[in-house]
Amino acid sequence: MDLQLIAESIPQLLSGVPLTLQLVVLSLFFGAFLAVGTALMRLSPNPLMSAPAYGYVFVFRGTPLLVQIFLVYYGVAQLEIVRESFLWAFLKEPYWCAILALTLNTGAYGSEIVRGGLLSVPRGQMEAARACGMSGPTAFRRIVFPQALRQALPAYSNEIILMVKGSSLASTITLMEITGIAKRLISNTFAPIEIFIVAGSIYLAINYAATRAIAVAEWRLTPHQRPRIDPTPAPRGTGLPGPLRSRGRRARSVTSAH
Repeated sequence: MDLQLIAESIPQLLSGVPLTLQLVVLSLFFGAFLAVGTALMRLSPNPLMSAPAYGYVFVFRGTPLLVQIFLVYYGVAQLEIVRESFLWAFLKEPYWCAILALTLNTGAYGSEIVRGGLLSVPRGQMEAARACGMSGPTAFRRIVFPQALRQALPAYSNEIILMVKGSSLASTITLMEITGIAKRLISNTFAPIEIFIVAGSIYLAINYAATRAIAVAEWRLTPHQRPRIDPTPAPRGTGLPGPLRSRGRRARSVTSAH
């Protein structure tokens, strides 16, 4: 194990972190809107809405992400209608091709997570909101969607982790993110173990930060599940919290009554 090589490769691999974060953040941002729209289409009783959404989810969940990246990067360039449109200004760049492929992939997986969260909200919540005079969109925005978001957030955290790891496939289309830089260093040093140990550690640190951020968001969105603490101060010499003191007083009163 060459420790000096590991130390020298750390700053070079860290230079790929900004590009990795850009790919992940932009893909998740666009993919979140796509996931919500697709989930609503899947839940629509109209087959003209649900059938295309089902086909999109089926295709992108059933094919590897690497194949999707290749199809977007190499396949779209073969279409004349794309080359002659304004889209070619973006799709000729590997950066935007990677974001498009990652967005389509996370949108398909995220739509199933969002759909499960929406289905977990009891129907009575919507009926109660409508009984209070709320319109359908207002009830969805203020009642249904916040509850569905709380239900879907733990599962969506797994999707975020998968997207961080999936962003490494962008190196196959010439993007110099963490894995791309690692491949370049390996071709120069012929030391794959040391380089990939550092690269894997960086991915691990990013995923750790992401999981902690999700945990904080989940804690803030579920105040009703936090343990309640009795604010009543304990008298001197007892050291008991309020609920135990009240139980003790009731027990003594029952004993004295007998």
